[in-house]
Amino acid sequence: MKKKLLFIYNTHAGKGRIRNKLADILEIFARKGYEVTAVPTLRRGDATEIAEKRSTEYELLVCSGGDGTLDEVVTGMMKAGVEIPVGYIPAGSTNDYGNSLGLPKNMAAAAKIAVGQEVCKCDVGELENTFFVYVAAFGAFTEVSYATPQEIKNLLGHAAYILEGMKKLHTIKAYHMKVTANGQTIEDDFIYGMVTNSVSVGGLKNNTSTNVLLDDGMFEVTLIKNPKNPIELQNIIASLLIAEFDSKYMYAFKASEITFEAESEIPWTVDGEFGGNRKCAKITNHKQAISIKVNWKNVYKLMEQEKMQQNYSLLDKDMVD
Repeated sequence: MKKKLLFIYNTHAGKGRIRNKLADILEIFARKGYEVTAVPTLRRGDATEIAEKRSTEYELLVCSGGDGTLDEVVTGMMKAGVEIPVGYIPAGSTNDYGNSLGLPKNMAAAAKIAVGQEVCKCDVGELENTFFVYVAAFGAFTEVSYATPQEIKNLLGHAAYILEGMKKLHTIKAYHMKVTANGQTIEDDFIYGMVTNSVSVGGLKNNTSTNVLLDDGMFEVTLIKNPKNPIELQNIIASLLIAEFDSKYMYAFKASEITFEAESEIPWTVDGEFGGNRKCAKITNHKQAISIKVNWKNVYKLMEQEKMQQNYSLLDKDMVD
């Protein structure tokens, strides 16, 4: 009896890249002995609904699209309590999480990994019943990811985020917040904050990218203080662009659970999509909650390229030698 595979794909992600690769991908799945059910997403939220309702019927779920598509799939599986492995074929404009997993840009190569044997048990974040795989953020530029039309993302790729962000510089707003983590509370004015589990966000390196572990039950937290003048703002932007931590302008730390308390409701984004307006936001890490197919040799190469000491706490060096 053949194994059953559910394939969820976003036909619009990354200039519709999958349209010319679909037959090749399905053949790769079939040659691995899978009986494939392929379902295209038609609107936002489809992948969550499909994964939540149908993933229990399959041995493997594979998705293709941007990181937002993966986020929807993981959300559906978390809601349903399903623990089958997930394969990911990145096809978006930036693919932060796919890059963190060392997944290739070549879709056929990624498809082979998706039906391979190696997995990494990755952490999943939760923001008040909303799940995310790599980032929850508030403040400056966060609305850019979900406000930028898909057509512009397809046309310009990551440049779309930069161009849209430039338009927002004059509207940067500071939020007075209490941030509690690791038994301590920080109270300050912030223009931006992100809770991440990724080497990069929006195509830019994480400030803590040299020590990011995707399966350790810990988030990397970056909070940007309110600049006192335009020069400080430029210094902050420069620090972000080169992924350099500067304590004069920001806080950076790790935490498994973190609570944000603001004086008024603040819009959040989770994995590039609108995450609601919240006055109080509690974020929790579900350690190793999802098994994602990887190629450990690619992971090891990525760590060498990024000069990381370690990118996965469970890495067995014998697997990649």
